[in-house]
Amino acid sequence: MLELGAIGFTAPWALGALALAPILWLLLRLLPPAPRHQSFPPLVLLAALGSAEDSTARTPWWMLALRLLAVILLVAAAAGPVAHPRAHHANSPLVLVIDDGWAAAADWRDRQAFAQSVLRHADRLGRPVRLVATAPPFLSDDWLTATEALARLAALEPKPWPTGRSEVRKAVAAWPRDTVTEVVWLTDGLEDGAGQELMRELQTLGGGVELVFGRAALLLSPPEESGAADRLTARLVRAQAPPEPERIAVRASDPAGRVLARAETELPAGRTEARIEIRLPADLRNQVVRLDIDGMMGAGTSALLDERWRRRPVGLAALDEAAVPLLAPLYYLDRALAPFADLHHGEVGSLMDRGVAMLVLADLPPPSASMTRRLTEWVEAGGVLVRFAGPETARAISGRTTPDPLAPVALRTGGRSLGGAMSWTNPQGLAAFPDHGPFAGLTADPDIRVASQVLAEPVPDLAERTWASLTDGTPLVTGRRQGKGWLVLIHTTANAEWSNLPLSGLFVEMTRRLTQLSTGLVADRPAGPAMPIETLDGFGRLTPPGPLVVARPEGAPVGPRHPPGFYGSGPWRQAVNLAPLIGPLRPLAAVPGVKSTALSGQKPGERDLRGPLLLAAGLLVLLDLMVSLGLRGLLTRAALAALALTAAALPAHAADPAPPEAALSTRLAWVRTHDGETDRKSAAGLKALSKLVGQRSTARLAAPVGIDLEADPVHLYPLIYWPVGVAQKPPSPAAIARLTAYLRAGGMIVLDSAGDGANAGGEADSARALTADLALPGLVPVGPDHVLTRSFYLLRELPGRWNGPAWAADPRAGGQDGVSPVVAGANDWAGAWATDERDRPLYACVPGGERQREMALRFGVNLVMYALTGNYKADQVHLPAILERLGR
Repeated sequence: MLELGAIGFTAPWALGALALAPILWLLLRLLPPAPRHQSFPPLVLLAALGSAEDSTARTPWWMLALRLLAVILLVAAAAGPVAHPRAHHANSPLVLVIDDGWAAAADWRDRQAFAQSVLRHADRLGRPVRLVATAPPFLSDDWLTATEALARLAALEPKPWPTGRSEVRKAVAAWPRDTVTEVVWLTDGLEDGAGQELMRELQTLGGGVELVFGRAALLLSPPEESGAADRLTARLVRAQAPPEPERIAVRASDPAGRVLARAETELPAGRTEARIEIRLPADLRNQVVRLDIDGMMGAGTSALLDERWRRRPVGLAALDEAAVPLLAPLYYLDRALAPFADLHHGEVGSLMDRGVAMLVLADLPPPSASMTRRLTEWVEAGGVLVRFAGPETARAISGRTTPDPLAPVALRTGGRSLGGAMSWTNPQGLAAFPDHGPFAGLTADPDIRVASQVLAEPVPDLAERTWASLTDGTPLVTGRRQGKGWLVLIHTTANAEWSNLPLSGLFVEMTRRLTQLSTGLVADRPAGPAMPIETLDGFGRLTPPGPLVVARPEGAPVGPRHPPGFYGSGPWRQAVNLAPLIGPLRPLAAVPGVKSTALSGQKPGERDLRGPLLLAAGLLVLLDLMVSLGLRGLLTRAALAALALTAAALPAHAADPAPPEAALSTRLAWVRTHDGETDRKSAAGLKALSKLVGQRSTARLAAPVGIDLEADPVHLYPLIYWPVGVAQKPPSPAAIARLTAYLRAGGMIVLDSAGDGANAGGEADSARALTADLALPGLVPVGPDHVLTRSFYLLRELPGRWNGPAWAADPRAGGQDGVSPVVAGANDWAGAWATDERDRPLYACVPGGERQREMALRFGVNLVMYALTGNYKADQVHLPAILERLGR
């Protein structure tokens, strides 16, 4: 290939034809133009003709230049011109290495486009190609044609696990070194422990190595235990710090894919790590099954959540609280359970009334017969009852003549001074945990010592009910299933009176495992490897497990046999995420002698210029033909003038302006806030509402329109939905004037915010700031007698995603026949109305769920009817008074 700056020629020998251009110029110069045909005049005119000789007519120079330029363009097209040609090593073989691990998913399309340009360049040169993919099972084809490599590349996708370059290095080491081979490596920028070794091995091929870095990978870790019930805290990590601050958004979704919450954070320049807090109510938090980074698709930018991230309500009850906190029965339980449970203190009966999932009793006296029956029914319905022993329990055992119905095993009476408790001269340690209990997999702490405990009666099934024991074999924790729930007894105290177990970190893990009993997570967990249920692909999509995916043992690394996803059986599911299993991210550094470039800094891809050159040559030939016809008199000036006049007049013809779409059909409008998530929600909400109005009434609404208050007309819409937020700027005076005229003409504005109803102070202040210059009437809460509550449906509340109050103009203020020009609230009505393409709700409604969503939809229909028809149903408000007068 011949390269001349940004232009290259794949067949440069064809340019030799340009040497004939001077000869062609001379020939065209010497040859006269074609003679002009003209009728001969009468013979009498011959006498007046002069006898001087005239020189031969020649082709004009500009026409020669036109024809010569057309020839040059044809010759250049024949030479195979290419814009922005890639550098190459003659016709040497090419090795294209592609990192196709999880980190390549972020800009996979750009990577594929770059690889395709490299392979097309090799195809033009006829270079053999070897395509290598580094993620296991790694791809290392024998020599292919570039066309075959392009087909392989089209089928290549990122894998949801890291690369395995050590195996690739071994394969490269076995290649013959009989020819110089160029290497282009499209890397993900991460060091997996064998990156530089592979680089050095590729250098031995002799043709040089070009290392092309794509977009820096971003990894999302599963939420951390923060102890807060109203938030999820996750960690974002990059291998290389960004040069500029980067805004990153993370969304939380439920099993149906609905977005429950979204949060943004900033990754500062020069930093590789940031934390993000996603705030949402506790009942919504328990519905979250995955977190995703907005705008990115990949296994590394998704985090799956299982029951380990659910916060279950746990009730704690004790006889009394000690004056010294460290001696209190519940002190250590409080601190052990707080990070992953919602704790409630109180009496046993009141705690059951609150609907707790687990009840912890710290050495309480025996309950009454009625309370025992109630506790038994509660356990059989699915509750988990955890009891700690102590002096009260020991005294109750000695005085009991029948087995304790709330104990998982029969307890031994008698003994030393504690009456059923046994003390040793030497405290006992903790034995290894059995495989059949909820503590399986935990490591016993050798520093734990138990000085006293209540003893279990030796029965045949005692070993099956023993979940933890001391080194002498006596049970420390016993449990059994009763109905759908569990009875659990810890044979020592909840404080440090009988043992130092509550002082250890193992106590935290044990109480956490007991909490998980209330979800079935531990109870239904299979004893062996977990079977795959759904697995993530390279783009972060949950798919059925492939044929190579097998059951995953605990702690197995991610790879082709165990990709990230959900594993388990029956009701038990375990989320396996990428981030905890791949270790810290380290950037890949180029070794000396390796050229490194950034994919974003690559020059534009090669472009074949033959088509544009042939088109230009054809146009020049057409122009030459028209000029020649004109010079010969075959294209008259009158015809040319008419053609030119027609061509000049066509663009000047102005079509009648099309009427605005809103003037042809009734539509709702929403205000563009230039916040992507808010605008998408508004569009989806009003689109779903418009469709619902058509289904439930005779009104027919066209698709809603997003408007810019600063530029678009507002007078065509019966209702404008305005989502307010703290980041919006107040409208300009011109926009205020248009809105004021719109409201005076009978228009309606709905002011709404996405706050949670109870914490909407910031949005309320923002709404007041945005509308401060609007001449709005005084607003009052919408009462049960307002027309909005009966314009179509009879409603008592006007909820959205949240169930807060709605506000409208005071009807006593008069004006516009009592129709309020403004309806305001902080209920996120658009979020409650919004659906996807399959009419599935996008956002959850709190606290009423789907019943609340139906009420929100009915309010939306009432709102549209109120905007379209005004107060035509106001007589229903006064119907009782009218009937009373008629009765008189």
